[in-house]
Formats: sequence, structure tokens, C-alpha cells
Amino acid sequence: MAGAHLVGAVVMAFVNGETHLPDQRTVYDDAIDEFAALRTQIARIGTNVNQIARRLNSDGDPHPVDASVLERAERLLSTAQDAVKAVDEAAFRAAGQKVGRA
Repeated sequence: MAGAHLVGAVVMAFVNGETHLPDQRTVYDDAIDEFAALRTQIARIGTNVNQIARRLNSDGDPHPVDASVLERAERLLSTAQDAVKAVDEAAFRAAGQKVGRA
């Protein structure tokens, strides 16, 4: 059992008032871990887009080419935010499925 999983299992067992730990990971554990990794990657994209937009906006009025890039960056940031929300919802559903089967 991985260290992070062990800590999570101990905390969840305590929260649920259980006295035993699960013996092995489930497909739901794996899915939740994958969702967490995906969320981190998408959030990094959003951070990079924000940094680009901040740089382009730092000199006052943007150059016409910069304005086009800023518009696309805004759409990309919105898409990244929507993707993070969708990943969070999927992880929440996977956690609910895991609890329902425990």
C-alpha cells in the first residue's frame, strides 16, 4: 500500500468510525488518483495562460496582435476552468461509487 493511500485510508477509517483498513486499492482509488493528476496538469495550463495574459497586459494597451492572443488566452482559460470542474465532478462521483461499494 502506497504511503499516501495508507494515510488516506487511516483518515477515512477514523472519519467513518471503522476499526480496520481496506486490504487493497480499488479501481475507484486508481481513478481518483488519475483525476487528481489530470486536475493538476490542467491547473498548470491555466496558470501558464494567466502568466501570458499578465505579461501581455503589463505594458498598458496591448498591441493588436497581443489583443488577439489575449482573446484566445481568455477562451483557453475558460476551457481549462471548465475542464477542472468536470474532472472534480468525475472524481467526486468516483469517490461516491467507492463509498457506495465499501
